[in-house]
Amino acid sequence: MIEAAGLSKSYGSTLAVDDLSFTVPSGQVTGFLGPNGSGKSTTMRLILGLDAPTAGRVRVNGKQYSSYGRPLFEVGALLESKAWHGGRTAYNHLMCLALSNGISRSRVEQVLDVVGLTSVARRRAGGFSLGMSQRLGIAAALLGDPPVLMLDEPVNGLDPDGVLWIRNLLKALAAEGRTVFLSSHLMSEMALTADRLVIIGRGRLITETSIEDFIRSGTGNFVRVRTPQPEQLTELLQSRGATVVRRPADSLHITGSSSDEVGELARAHDVTLLELSAQQQTLEERYMELTSESVDFRTAGGAHVPVPNTR
Repeated sequence: MIEAAGLSKSYGSTLAVDDLSFTVPSGQVTGFLGPNGSGKSTTMRLILGLDAPTAGRVRVNGKQYSSYGRPLFEVGALLESKAWHGGRTAYNHLMCLALSNGISRSRVEQVLDVVGLTSVARRRAGGFSLGMSQRLGIAAALLGDPPVLMLDEPVNGLDPDGVLWIRNLLKALAAEGRTVFLSSHLMSEMALTADRLVIIGRGRLITETSIEDFIRSGTGNFVRVRTPQPEQLTELLQSRGATVVRRPADSLHITGSSSDEVGELARAHDVTLLELSAQQQTLEERYMELTSESVDFRTAGGAHVPVPNTR
């Protein structure tokens, strides 16, 4: 478990993390989301003791990370995809980490196999592609078989097979009871991998919730109904506090009532339904809705920017 309480970090006049409190429980994949510049990377560095907080504290399984004598046995982390000496082979990079932490040589072979790098283990890591570099970083994070894993953008550079592999790996590790803290900008992948979310903006907590509750709470969710008796169904729904908007072709858009409730109400009052469907926001849509006021870097909205003639 990771627990942050009142965590703040200033760099001169810049407040990167502002009174941030959240919990990352074991047994689940927790997604860490926020716009660029929101403080995600700084928060992860604070958890690992790479930066000292200006205020507040953070604990990993009840202790400060720097107090662990053999940290690779406690936390596996990937913050930079190429945090190694490019002249070393993948095998030697992992072996240096293993020997310095009292980890067996056989474990190096095991993690190389887990991440699919056995065939290139004797190649210099400096020549690795981004995807191979990510796999090597994940191997280093797994080396001590830790109960806590922290990964910053682990799917960057991975091909579709690699993305599926890391998704299944993280879910399997969480199912074993481990704590998995995952940062990513790929909303479609986060929707498939994460069980819960911690979302920050401008260094402050926006929300901490399960992914199901997060999507369900969006304003873009509604129930769509088509019926030859729209007036009768509208009156029934409004009497129960639902909001109904009439659409063309005798369709209704309903908020404040679930599809099950609408169906049961229609059945009880002999209202014929030609269509009954729940329309739900995607994770990306809900995320954009919630963080719209926390984005510091905006594009020109698709406007064409002419290329100057330099001839």
